[in-house]
Amino acid sequence: MNQHNADILSRAQVATRLPAQDLARARRFYSEKLGLDPVDERPGGLLYRCGDTEFVVFRSTGASPGTFTQMAWVVDDIDTTVALLRRRGVVFVEVDVPGFRTENGIADIPGNYPTKHAHAERGAWFHDSEGNLLGIGQPIA
Repeated sequence: MNQHNADILSRAQVATRLPAQDLARARRFYSEKLGLDPVDERPGGLLYRCGDTEFVVFRSTGASPGTFTQMAWVVDDIDTTVALLRRRGVVFVEVDVPGFRTENGIADIPGNYPTKHAHAERGAWFHDSEGNLLGIGQPIA
């Protein structure tokens, strides 16, 4: 394989796929709780666009265990974002394990996620209507 073909995935966009056992219920959650409406809808799924990225919620007989972050948004102000989503009825996960704890739904995560602009992050997590674990993150410079 030549070098041009070896790095083909590094030049490709990445898109998240989230399973839903009930697409109508998922659509209501994403609209009412997160303020997102699909930009395209097909019988088997809903396409959403956030910034320059897209994600799909698709009909599935399987379900996520909801034990790991499947998708996350990067925001400039996590406190304001969490407060807004709470007012819409989103319930944030509280975590208290050795070395990792949320306070009012938000955790300080020193040096956890390497980025070119941050050395730490503040994070919050919630489950969608289908059990998918979603996150909100604010990089800290």
